[in-house]
Amino acid sequence: QLQLVESGGGLVQPGGSLRLSCAASGFTLDGYAIVWFRQAPGKEREGVSCIGRSIDITAYADSVKGRFTISRENAKNTVYLQMNSLKPEDTAVYYCAATLRLGCWNQNNMRYWGKGTLVTVSS
Repeated sequence: QLQLVESGGGLVQPGGSLRLSCAASGFTLDGYAIVWFRQAPGKEREGVSCIGRSIDITAYADSVKGRFTISRENAKNTVYLQMNSLKPEDTAVYYCAATLRLGCWNQNNMRYWGKGTLVTVSS
């Protein structure tokens, strides 16, 4: 079965850190660009970070630049999102998605989606 599975979400205090993982099964990630999206309660899903097929190509939403870092470990068929200095407004369900197409932020380009992992930032 071809799927992506996110993990690493949870409850964290403001200023804290979490590392999310996106693991693929049934296919290899190294041929895909991987995108992290998030959806906060009552809001539309938005792009957070993207890593291209080459690890040298990354992109971030302005709201997370300098705080989040995306990386990939092809040997483990996994992409990570390190989230530091978390804020209450980062609270959301975080999804990873895989695409072969150009354009990280276009959700219609995604071939595979995970089911999401919940991140709650609260004191």
